Amino acid sequence: MSLSVRPATIALATLGAITTGLLAYAAYFDHKRRTDPEFRKNLKRESRRIAKAAKEEADAQGANQKRKIRELVDETLEEGFPTNVEEKESYFMNEVGRGEVLCQNDKTQVEAALCFFKALKVYPQPGDLITIYDKTVPKPVLDIVAEMVAHDGSIPVGGFGGPGSDVGGSTGALDD
Repeated sequence: MSLSVRPATIALATLGAITTGLLAYAAYFDHKRRTDPEFRKNLKRESRRIAKAAKEEADAQGANQKRKIRELVDETLEEGFPTNVEEKESYFMNEVGRGEVLCQNDKTQVEAALCFFKALKVYPQPGDLITIYDKTVPKPVLDIVAEMVAHDGSIPVGGFGGPGSDVGGSTGALDD
């Protein structure tokens, strides 16, 4: 009579051994964490180091984005805008359409905000358009548009943002 071990039995035995090893390591780690003060200090130190690195990276990305926004606004202002009424209307519709498409993707939010900014520059009543943006444009994109408007400074708006937006003050037009 030959002894044959089925592959399922081998797989179950292997899985049981791996699971037992992982549980033993988890118990050891928990015991070490609770009883060894030096181990706890090292864990806290590592946690603080990771948090500090993440904060520095986020700050650097924020600074890079602000620099990029300013450069884009300056380039856009240098390019100029249409002066003819028909050209302005066509330009406005084109930029708003592009902005709506681009704001669907998180990676193209700055480009979307630039399109909305360009449309805002040619719109005859920027305050009214900002109120519309506040209702329809996603908040991260709206915040970028606010930075662009602040950097430009030539767009006459009473208060940027409205209810639900913590960018600037309320225009009062939508307050109930």
